[in-house]
Formats: sequence, C-alpha cells, structure tokens
Amino acid sequence: MAEAAVPDPPIEEVEAQERLEFPHMDKETAVRLGEMGVHVIRETGRSLSVEVQLRGDVVFRAKLGNTGPAQDPWLAKKASTVRFFGTSSMLAKLRAKADGKRLEDYPGADPERVTLNGGGFPIRVDGELVGTIVMAGEPDVVDHETAVLAVERFLAAG
Repeated sequence: MAEAAVPDPPIEEVEAQERLEFPHMDKETAVRLGEMGVHVIRETGRSLSVEVQLRGDVVFRAKLGNTGPAQDPWLAKKASTVRFFGTSSMLAKLRAKADGKRLEDYPGADPERVTLNGGGFPIRVDGELVGTIVMAGEPDVVDHETAVLAVERFLAAG
C-alpha cells in the first residue's frame, strides 16, 4: 500500500521560518549545525542525508538510514535552489504553486541544477545568505521540516 502524501505546510508558516538567522557562521559552527541535523534525524527515526554548505563549499555531510548516492543530486539541487531564489526551497515551491508557475517559467532556472522541492534551508547572518542546510531522503515536506527543526534547535541551544 502506498504511503499517503504529506501535505505542504501553509505558506505563512514557511515565510515565518525564513526569519531564522544565525548570530555568526563559520566552518566550526556549520559542522555543529550538521551534527544537530544528525541528532534530529536520529531522534525522529527518519532516513535522511544532511549537508551544510558555506558559500557553496560543502563543510558537512552525513547519510543516515537507507540514504546513499541517490540523494547527492537532490542535496546539490536543493542547495542551488536556495541560492537561486534566496529562500528555502520549500518557500520557492509554495510561491511557484501559488503563482501557477513551473520551474521553466523562471529565467535562468536550470532544471539540472534547481528544483521546486522542499528540503533546502538558508543560513543567514545579518540578512545575508551565507550558506545552506539541506536534507534529502524522505518526502520533501519531511526534508524541510527536519532541516527547520535542526536550525531551531541549534539556535535555541545558543
């Protein structure tokens, strides 16, 4: 029996998540964020890959559960999507849906590099996009939810 589709979150909820900011971000901090992602993945029992990039450079990657090389293109596409739209990949997806647009409707959006699937989340410092945390391996709504949970937990821990 096929699993029920996971409904998209309300756009207002995702827009509110976009306000999450980091006080600073360097490689050590990015690795700790990735480790928080691993903790959340284990805690929730999900099968996900997590990747953290700073300015396009992969500084952390872990593959848990039954994830593997199949997630690599998704990790890359979701990170590129965050950089292309300047938002989480989930917000890009929801805005496109609301506007009745497809990826092809966005000039410069190469479908080999960009996707309208959730799971990529921006790392911002003082309003500047400095990196991404990306999850892949579950339905994209779950990927997004897990990435946001990792960011929220990380920021709450100080």
